[in-house]
Amino acid sequence: MIVCRTKADMRETVRSWRREDVSIGLVPTMGYLHEGHLGLVRLAHEKADRVVTSIFVNPTQFGPNEDLETYPRDEDRDLALLKAEGVHAVFMPPVEEMYGAGGDAHVEVPGLSGILQGALRPGHFRGVSTVVTKLFNIVTPDLAVFGEKDYQQLTLIKQMVRDLDMPLEIIGHPTVREADGLAMSSRNVRLSADHRADAIILNRALDLAAELAGTGPAIADLEALVHATLATAASAEVRSVDIRDAATLSELSGTLDRPAVILLAVRFGDVLLIDQRVVAPAS
Repeated sequence: MIVCRTKADMRETVRSWRREDVSIGLVPTMGYLHEGHLGLVRLAHEKADRVVTSIFVNPTQFGPNEDLETYPRDEDRDLALLKAEGVHAVFMPPVEEMYGAGGDAHVEVPGLSGILQGALRPGHFRGVSTVVTKLFNIVTPDLAVFGEKDYQQLTLIKQMVRDLDMPLEIIGHPTVREADGLAMSSRNVRLSADHRADAIILNRALDLAAELAGTGPAIADLEALVHATLATAASAEVRSVDIRDAATLSELSGTLDRPAVILLAVRFGDVLLIDQRVVAPAS
């Protein structure tokens, strides 16, 4: 497994592969890997001849009061996990290598950057779309795999690739969950025991919502059920519950008559967790 810490090394590695006429899959991560990330890696292996995983805690997608400094990191463990999965190369540049000095260009998808999580975290998605564009330009993959748990991010990246005619395929991977239903996240390790116990309410709320959705309910009733379920967890501080069109993230009203995505953002102590589920009325 090749470890590249500079853009030049990563590009040279890709150039050597291209001489063999192989396809390349990219799995972007911020490290502190778990089974959810490894599921993305395995899917990339199915779709491409060579797999690159990036590990980069991107400072431009963190707000001033967010957890950049406390975001968990374990380089040796991450590399061991990726080697065991047969990853061909890991791109893990320091911040100064990734951004350099004086850089002032950004990539943004305005229609999707300022809604939902983007409204709660101004500038977050501009940081995401910029760093993902840089990764695509450096690695030049044929495909990239992202988790569906970050549903708004996945939707935004798909639109960015489509709008800017980027020559690669974006593949979503279903959310990977713990045995009790909690969506896997690098932030889960920061939950206290009580908060960890309460956090399973996210999956419970989504399960109940999916059941109700099958009856074609009013959107307002679906949202009310989710809020009521989340309220049963003592430490759950609901930041947002949104029910949007599953394809476009446009607002919905009236009766559920098409696939929708339920997006949750809930804080437990100082840890913000997100989760999602695509639901639909029975045909």
